[in-house]
Amino acid sequence: MGLRKGNAVTVHLIKLCVGADSVEDLQDWQTSQRARWPEGCARHVTRMWPRREAEVLDGGSLYWVIKGVVLARQRILRMEETQGADGTPRCALILDAGIVRTEPAPRRPFQGWRYLAPDDAPRDLPAARAEDDTLPPDLAHALAEIGLR
Repeated sequence: MGLRKGNAVTVHLIKLCVGADSVEDLQDWQTSQRARWPEGCARHVTRMWPRREAEVLDGGSLYWVIKGVVLARQRILRMEETQGADGTPRCALILDAGIVRTEPAPRRPFQGWRYLAPDDAPRDLPAARAEDDTLPPDLAHALAEIGLR
């Protein structure tokens, strides 16, 4: 069950991080794009607008799947309408600049984003482990598959 605040129940989003081989790749790319983004906040543009917007904005995060393993999350601050290059309306997820590393959790490939219940979300890594080197994706996936994180 999600976290309850007022009438909304918190829910997260989960998305494949295409083109990144590690959390560091994601951080580097976002840092390189920051000057383009209003307020310097990270943005991820998606084709579909979440119908459960209130629940996502009630403390939800975007969980990043990197090479088949959830390794990080970013808090979703708000959503803004934007236009794709073809003029089609899109949803820009405005993300907190901080990337929080999570315990590795394997995920099969999927398209777009999916909702993720808080009970199904991997836990954040303890602060003492947040600066650990990232395991190679294949090793992180194998360890997560057998329950060793």
